[in-house]
Amino acid sequence: MKIDICEKSFSPWALLQEYEQEVLDPLYAGQYGAATVFSGTMREFNEGDGVTGMLLEHYPGMTDRYLEKISAEAAARWELLDTLIVHRVGLMMPNDPIVLVAAWSAHRGEAFEAARYLIEALKSRAPFWKKEQLEEGERWVAHNTPA
Repeated sequence: MKIDICEKSFSPWALLQEYEQEVLDPLYAGQYGAATVFSGTMREFNEGDGVTGMLLEHYPGMTDRYLEKISAEAAARWELLDTLIVHRVGLMMPNDPIVLVAAWSAHRGEAFEAARYLIEALKSRAPFWKKEQLEEGERWVAHNTPA
């Protein structure tokens, strides 16, 4: 299980490949038959308005512990080999990757369910705060968009 909250831009696919090669393959070569991945990027619109940038804030320590908690919950509910959550903070622009969630299991059912659980718990309850930069002004995001 790995959690990473980072301020620099990242490539979800490069991180995924690196994690599989460096962490999973040495430990679980031949054991995982399924990997489910969610990659989220910043949109240039929200609630009918154009968004030119976004500041994403978190509370260090608190946010990490919450992401570790939901990863542990997923591991307790499904037969998983591993999970990965990478989340960006700081100033972002449209098309920047924001989040990467992955779950590995021997079978697809567990991987699908766990990855969905992780992203939904993260989006609905994790302590992140978003301030959107609009074409005219800025605003704090009060709630996330529905799945």
